[in-house]
Amino acid sequence: MAPWAAPSQRHPDPAEKRIGKLGSRGRLDGSINRFAPVNVQLNSISATRKTLVVTLDQAEVDTEHNAVLGDFVKNARLPGFRPGRAPAALVGRRYAKEIGEEFKHKVVAKAYRGALDEQKLEVLNIVDVSEGTIVAGAPASVTVTVDVRPEFSVPDLANLTTEVESTEPAAGEVDVAIQKLRVERADFKVAERAAGKGDYVKLSYEGSVDGKPITELAPDRQLYGKVPQTWEEVEGEQGGVIPGLGAQLKGLKAGDRRTVPIHFPADFPALPVLAGKSAEYAVEILEVRERVLPELDEGFFKEHQVADLAGLQERIRGNLRIQKEFKNRSSQRRQVGDLLAASVDFPLPDSLVEIETQGVLRQFIEENMRRGVPAEQFEKDKKQLVEQGREAAAKHVKLQMILSKIAEAEKITATQQDFDAYVYREAARRNQRPEKFSGELSQNTEALRSAQQSIVFDKTVDFLVSKSKVVVVPVRETGAKTNPS
Repeated sequence: MAPWAAPSQRHPDPAEKRIGKLGSRGRLDGSINRFAPVNVQLNSISATRKTLVVTLDQAEVDTEHNAVLGDFVKNARLPGFRPGRAPAALVGRRYAKEIGEEFKHKVVAKAYRGALDEQKLEVLNIVDVSEGTIVAGAPASVTVTVDVRPEFSVPDLANLTTEVESTEPAAGEVDVAIQKLRVERADFKVAERAAGKGDYVKLSYEGSVDGKPITELAPDRQLYGKVPQTWEEVEGEQGGVIPGLGAQLKGLKAGDRRTVPIHFPADFPALPVLAGKSAEYAVEILEVRERVLPELDEGFFKEHQVADLAGLQERIRGNLRIQKEFKNRSSQRRQVGDLLAASVDFPLPDSLVEIETQGVLRQFIEENMRRGVPAEQFEKDKKQLVEQGREAAAKHVKLQMILSKIAEAEKITATQQDFDAYVYREAARRNQRPEKFSGELSQNTEALRSAQQSIVFDKTVDFLVSKSKVVVVPVRETGAKTNPS
């Protein structure tokens, strides 16, 4: 995940739910009467974690209790009484539990709001809420633990430098691209000869480890044990399902049978039971096919909507320039993130790092499970995954802090046009209608906050890239020149 990508959607902490939804700078959304708490004691646990111990006198507690009871009386519907006319004592007994919960919530919320007004803290997350006994007719004490925004100075951006490669295609790149087009449209014809590099072989195989069939070791993964018919590229660059199998097929022809040794790597998440094991596969060659590339003729050029080879080369050069420009832009964004993260050090709020760590791990596990990695593998590597996830999360949170401060200084905000573009982009990615995605987003405060933050971060990074000094470095050769003919 790039350091400026949308942050993981944050789920409200139970402590935060007990106080209410936070607005900007830790303020509470909604209408809460202002008041002056009797006493606010600020304790510093660390540079980013504070506790607020708020003590309220009896009068303040009673005022809030009477206000809550009055609201219930106004809305109560009790038999024998007109709406809003039932005696307060009767309403108090009938809705004692509900009134008690609302009363406690209001007292805690007001204590927190009053403490913030007095201490001027910039709260990022509520970590814990601890209240003593809160009853009418007595003082109350509330302790709120919060993580606050750390103090740091924005790094000097005057000398921010990014490197890009030349967007002109390097020698041989055009020829390599043309060769790939030919390979994509290749035909495969039966070859009455031994298989050579690049040929495709139809074969059957059955594997065993120390004489025991792999189908018994992994009965639910037949692909690694016994297959009656499949295709394998001889000495292919990508490799097949069975590591190293394609490299041992060269020289075999249809009808040949052979037992080939296969050694599975020590790290083999696709099927951990085979990790580090040596196996034997009995293979039978059923058919050999050779790749026949299409000629660079009029038909080939017409298929690609060009007149001749020169036109095809020019189109490919243009496409390569676009790809290189995109690659440069992505590289510059990564460089900006790395440079900012390395340019200043400050303590990070522990709760935000923990929330982000869980998001990083959740995304990593979901992506790998879609690729077929078994759940047991995650448990085996749990310690290492958590450490790596926390390291990535810490960098992400740090960069968010820096970008947020730069955005505020440069007055970078998310406009309606930015938001519309975000909705269309995300809706397309999720294969949803924009109207449906927008409606869902408007109903989810956390997702909406995350979207707005993502837009601002993206714009801030783009701003920094545009202001950076650009150094052009020579492009590296990506492949040897291939004769397109």
